[in-house]
Amino acid sequence: MASPFVPERMFFTKGVGKHRNNLQSFEAALRVARIAEFNLVRVSSIFPPGCKIISRRRGLALLQPGQIVHCVMADARSDEPNRLVSSGIGLALSAGKGEYGYISEFHGFGLTHRKCADLVEDMAASMLATTHGLELDPDKAYDERREIYRSKGLVVRTRAVAQTAEGDKNGLWTTAVAAAVFVS
Repeated sequence: MASPFVPERMFFTKGVGKHRNNLQSFEAALRVARIAEFNLVRVSSIFPPGCKIISRRRGLALLQPGQIVHCVMADARSDEPNRLVSSGIGLALSAGKGEYGYISEFHGFGLTHRKCADLVEDMAASMLATTHGLELDPDKAYDERREIYRSKGLVVRTRAVAQTAEGDKNGLWTTAVAAAVFVS
């Protein structure tokens, strides 16, 4: 029997919210992501061994309103018109069975959707690679580092979910949220 503190499943979600108040903008983003009705507890970056990635629809069906739900979350907020907010979650898994993986998060400004997704995948893969004793040059491009992983026999599978949004032109708070949500 699995421990209730080691999640068996995880899903990705994201959303954008806008409101005149900062907190309500965050709440609106959580609603779009469909996780506003849970008591969210932010956790750090380990993907448990044996954990399965499931769809958001399936994950939400396993949860109930008010439930304490653990997640890795990134959120970026701004009330500056046209400012680009970016949030992303990256996942890196080793091809080896029974090994844990890494989840990374980023929240900031100015990154496009693609750049944010690439960044969080790179961060997660880099963290995973260092657990296998690989020393990496952070100035090398991710594609170069990926070749180093392969040459050392480390097969890394990555995924990302990213959410970007342009700050509301009238100065409303704009929040971009991305999350990896754990389900027991």
